Amino acid sequence: MDHITENDVVVLLVDLSEAGVHRGDLGTVIQVSESTPNHPAGFIVEFVDEFGNIQAQTDITDLSQIVKLRYHPVLEAA
Repeated sequence: MDHITENDVVVLLVDLSEAGVHRGDLGTVIQVSESTPNHPAGFIVEFVDEFGNIQAQTDITDLSQIVKLRYHPVLEAA
């Protein structure tokens, strides 16, 4: 599995109905957290709709729920 870091774009692999997001939704990792005695390691991911509106911010601690999106921009902004 690819190492996931802040600002990586990820795809949700499962429905998270309680957060209002569903399989296939795109999100951006906005925070990476290490494991503590009170909380497992994980990510806070911000999910957006096709217009860029925020759908949800949710805590992902099960890495099997997301996958890093790999892409390489073809053109750079002028």
